Amino acid sequence: MPIESDELRARCLSLPQALEDFPFGDEVSVFKVGGKMFAACRLDQRPLQLSVKCDPDLAMRLRADHPAITAGYHMNKRHWNTITIDGSLDDQMVVDLLEDSYHLVVASLPKARRPASGRD
Repeated sequence: MPIESDELRARCLSLPQALEDFPFGDEVSVFKVGGKMFAACRLDQRPLQLSVKCDPDLAMRLRADHPAITAGYHMNKRHWNTITIDGSLDDQMVVDLLEDSYHLVVASLPKARRPASGRD
């Protein structure tokens, strides 16, 4: 069974200094670190669709290899992917892509705003 919305939300918020915000309305949860978005999801949507930041070269390879991964919906399509969480991808892959997105954003933050456990 694919990741459920409660688990996805908990995973996002378990990352150091992650916060949930609603800049696009009550329907879209936006998860941020240091004021910058690392994930977005309509948690009431079925199947869930999670948008995450991704290295551009990896983003293109993932899209080519996995039909459930497409160019970021309403995002910069070079840097963002949207993952349809329909059970076709391993849950660990979804979690890994979420965490990679978080770490990409943390790495882009000024050092003074980075969480202590963020990658340099």
